[in-house]
Amino acid sequence: RAIMNALPQTNMMPFLFQDNRIHTSKYNILTFLPVNLFEQFQRVANAYFLFLLILQLIPEISSLNWFTTIVPLVLVITITAVKDATDDYFRHKSDNQVNNRHSEVLINSKLQKEKWMNVKVGDIIKLENNQFVAADLLLLSSSEPHGLCYIETAELDGETNLKVRHALPVTSELGEDISRLASFDGIVVCEAPNNKLDKFMGVLSWKDSKHSLSNQKIILRGCILRNTSWCFGMVIFAGPDTKLMQNSGKTKFKRTNIDRLMNTLVLWIFGFLGCLGIILAIGNSIWEKEVGGQFRTFLFWHEGEKNSVSSGFLAFWSYVIILNTVIPISLYVSVEVIRLGHSYFINWDQKMYYSGKATPAEARTTTLNEELGQIEYIFSDKTGTLTQNIMSFKKCSINGRIYGEVQDDMGHKKEIVKEEEPLGFSVKSQAESTFHFFDHNLMEAINLGDPKVHEFLRLLALCHTVMSEENSAGQLIYQVQSPDEGALVTAARNFGFIFKSRTPETITIEELGTLVTYQLLAFLDFNNVRKRMSVIVRNPEGQIKLYSKGADTILFEKLHPSNQDLLSSTSDHLNEFAGEGLRTLVVAYRDLDDKYFTVWQKMLEDANTAIDEKEERISVLYEEIERDMMLLGATAVEDKLQEGVIETVTSLSLANIKIWVLTGDKQETAVNISYACNVMTDDMDDVFVIAGSTVVEVREELRKARENLFGQRRSSSTGDVVCKKKQQLELGSIEEETTTGDYALVINGHSLAHALESDVKNDLLELACMCKTVVCCRVTPLQKAQVVELVKKHRNAVTLAIGDGANDVSMIKSAHIGVGISGQEGMQAVLASDYSFAQFKYLQRLLLVHGRWSYFRMCKFLCYFFYKNFAFTFVHFWFGFFCGFSAQTVYDQWFITLFNIVYTSLPVLAMGIFDQDVNDKNSIDYPRLYEPGQLNLLFNKRRFFICVAHGIYTSLVLFVIPYGAFYNTAGEDGQHIADYQTFAVTMATSLVIVVSVQVALDTSYWTVINHVFIWGSITVYFSILFTMHSNGIFGIFPDQFPFVGNAQYSLGQKCIWLVILLTTVASVIPVIVFRVLNMDLYPTLSDQLRRWQKAQRRARPTSCRRPQTRRSSSRRSGYAFAHQEGYGELITSGKNMRAQNPPPTSGLEKTLHNNASWICTMSSFSQVKTMKV
Repeated sequence: RAIMNALPQTNMMPFLFQDNRIHTSKYNILTFLPVNLFEQFQRVANAYFLFLLILQLIPEISSLNWFTTIVPLVLVITITAVKDATDDYFRHKSDNQVNNRHSEVLINSKLQKEKWMNVKVGDIIKLENNQFVAADLLLLSSSEPHGLCYIETAELDGETNLKVRHALPVTSELGEDISRLASFDGIVVCEAPNNKLDKFMGVLSWKDSKHSLSNQKIILRGCILRNTSWCFGMVIFAGPDTKLMQNSGKTKFKRTNIDRLMNTLVLWIFGFLGCLGIILAIGNSIWEKEVGGQFRTFLFWHEGEKNSVSSGFLAFWSYVIILNTVIPISLYVSVEVIRLGHSYFINWDQKMYYSGKATPAEARTTTLNEELGQIEYIFSDKTGTLTQNIMSFKKCSINGRIYGEVQDDMGHKKEIVKEEEPLGFSVKSQAESTFHFFDHNLMEAINLGDPKVHEFLRLLALCHTVMSEENSAGQLIYQVQSPDEGALVTAARNFGFIFKSRTPETITIEELGTLVTYQLLAFLDFNNVRKRMSVIVRNPEGQIKLYSKGADTILFEKLHPSNQDLLSSTSDHLNEFAGEGLRTLVVAYRDLDDKYFTVWQKMLEDANTAIDEKEERISVLYEEIERDMMLLGATAVEDKLQEGVIETVTSLSLANIKIWVLTGDKQETAVNISYACNVMTDDMDDVFVIAGSTVVEVREELRKARENLFGQRRSSSTGDVVCKKKQQLELGSIEEETTTGDYALVINGHSLAHALESDVKNDLLELACMCKTVVCCRVTPLQKAQVVELVKKHRNAVTLAIGDGANDVSMIKSAHIGVGISGQEGMQAVLASDYSFAQFKYLQRLLLVHGRWSYFRMCKFLCYFFYKNFAFTFVHFWFGFFCGFSAQTVYDQWFITLFNIVYTSLPVLAMGIFDQDVNDKNSIDYPRLYEPGQLNLLFNKRRFFICVAHGIYTSLVLFVIPYGAFYNTAGEDGQHIADYQTFAVTMATSLVIVVSVQVALDTSYWTVINHVFIWGSITVYFSILFTMHSNGIFGIFPDQFPFVGNAQYSLGQKCIWLVILLTTVASVIPVIVFRVLNMDLYPTLSDQLRRWQKAQRRARPTSCRRPQTRRSSSRRSGYAFAHQEGYGELITSGKNMRAQNPPPTSGLEKTLHNNASWICTMSSFSQVKTMKV
């Protein structure tokens, strides 16, 4: 792929690059009707009902009018079409909003405003501060020194800390000279469009030389330019070719487990109806041959005009039409209405409304609600999803003493409450107003001139990669590459050691009001192996000092032996900090001799210029000087979790939901956050870490981990291991092991790439599914999706993926349920999601309340609906044996038409929309109530057959009792009442009353709407019945309503009402007896809870708070910066240093320190209620 300014071209063949227009819609005005109808009639049910409609148009086989099918069919087609059109309208609206954004494009040597959709590959675009990037650009020049620019990639990866991009030196010279930019004729040869956000390969050919291009030279679509006045870039990829859109993946049609089960059941019912039709057709042929000939004389039929075989053939199709009401099309309409109602409940839930951003929860699809009640695995991003990516300095240990704790008058430690007055800082003009610290002892130590405390804060102000500048208001602004460093530098600033500025050779800080400039002699940068960083400086007195900070496990080995006592106490403090979920690191220093440093510096210069083994030689020199250090203390930084994350994770874990963390961040960061939010705990039996760099190593580590797990389990004497064989899977037979022990698996991206290979997948999946949680670090967006697909496909489990950035889109689309976190991190994840809200804590309510209710209601609805329609339809089967198998209907045709859409539709809808077994508070307080959905207990094939048997029994009672009562019976006036219409009215009335009583018995939660719909439906039935048998309607439609006065006469007989009462009692009493016994002998958890609540209604027990758990057995380093390697080389090169008097820049509001002191108040899991039965 070759790109030239304003002239896209290829070397081998003509090729038209994609324009920058985004298309996510499915239809337009011309294609909507044909495409939508084609899609709808691809559904088996719609095609089946269309087939029935065609059959009903054939007079020889239809005993029902065509309107009984076409009315509901047109209704469901219309409702679905309107819904699809509405959804697509919003997609068009979203597309137009993005496509019509404006950018400044260099056209004919002039900058002109141009819509995004008109931007082409090869165009040169000017971006200004805080603007979104329109396409993937090659950075040419910027307002910053050496062509640097700062970008925020929140919409790509959810991280709000700034990233650095820098232009090639040859192009950075172009500056903002429009004429030189317009004449730029470089040719870029690069890779084809792909979804790798962190890699780019290409070559720029310009001025007879070639320049290598990497990801550091590229600004991707979706980024925001920050802290940079302007920059110019050339479009490399546009529209669908951009890495943002390449990561969006294809939208997959998602169906719930209940949908798939219903499709199977519908096919079974079709087969069952075929068998019934064959039975009745054979009966018709036999009857026609043996008995039917006796009637031909009266019907004036000629012998042979109608033989028994053809009669049976026509009867088969007639019964197919009559019995089709077992699966009425109103079933699908009702399901859509119920799902729509559940979606609105989510949208309207004020407890899921985030006032901070004025963001409500949103159900972006209406087809997946009940599957929210069946989730077994949650795949969560970390940054921006579990955390806010905001760090705050909480505590520190200096020279063996902890600072940051609040004590009462007796000297005992107490918890910090919101009402606690924070510390007032002396240097208020320079202090960060949002920084809060509550321990006055640290400020007293500073004021008393404690040398260790001063040295500690001096180290925090010197040992970092932070950049500083002043905004237009004269306020000091920090640009941080990692929020960890921002928190530490901000803390030092508030305690009087203010980092002011830096050059490649110096660092200037203000120490308690006095400006001090240190000479920067060396910068020993951070990387994943060293896990520490150090600076070597010369102070104004001429002393050379090495300041270092890093992981405790590393720095403790570098200390001088004289630090043993201080190391012991500091280690105890670190354990205490880690037990509170704080991220820790150790700080130390060393005084260096001039002669020693001069020799070392000369050796470092030689190593930097070496050709062979350069990195190894530098590493050895770093190890040489970073030894015999003196311990100063440790810092404890709180990585701000989103509010309510701990409670949510704990509650979901109690609901038997496994939570996997899939993040692009480092292992240390991911593990720290997992401990902080209780995804991982110190109570776990073991944590398996997979870090192999080859397939063989990964396989061996997985094998050892599994052997270790089995060894621990065998050593357990409790025998609480449950093993069960799963079905043969595509990967082979995988054994699902359920243990009472808790295990965790941690695996990095390189190892995961090998583990996802076909011959290792089995081992990975087997080990991972035996663990309570899995943490995958440094994973790509594609790997996230592959992990989800692995569990989704081979575990047959319902999965949910939740994220906030574009790197989570593939994962969100791959899972059964995709949830997007909306807010400051961008909208890409939200646009691809099925549900969205602003805070992770709302996931608890989405699943345990709305999800559980939706599943509970949908299962109840389906059970009742199949029961009701088998009871309604199967009467025709019994009647066939008494009407010569003639396909004569028992009921009036209008009753058949109105039964499902008028007489019984609203009560079951009310139950399906409003019913609940327990309220929302108890649903959250008792997470175990969620388990029936995971086990698929409330609607499955067994439940379906029970409902079918119940319906068949009811149909038999509905037919046999009236038939036996009317057989050779006279009415009160001596008239014979066993006529067809009286029999039909009696059965229809009995049916309506029985199914209404049944829905009343099934309703657990009564509202006014339930009462109105149930008793109102019975009232409507009688109103319509008397109207259809009245003189008035007969006078208008004499052919359609010929049975004048029949209803009034029939229902005026006392014996008819006695028959109706007897039928109702016989139908309902067995159900009541069965349920009472079942509830008493085999109560469900919700039954037990309702019974317990009823018993405790008058004397509610006092709720007890869960005691705060403190970890004391592990310590995790807090040195887990967001970047892979430090920026020491960039700092010492001076490339990111501004000129002496730079032009003022705007839009600096997004720097981290403005938010660094947000105080996170984590409440413990408020109520833990246990119940013994």
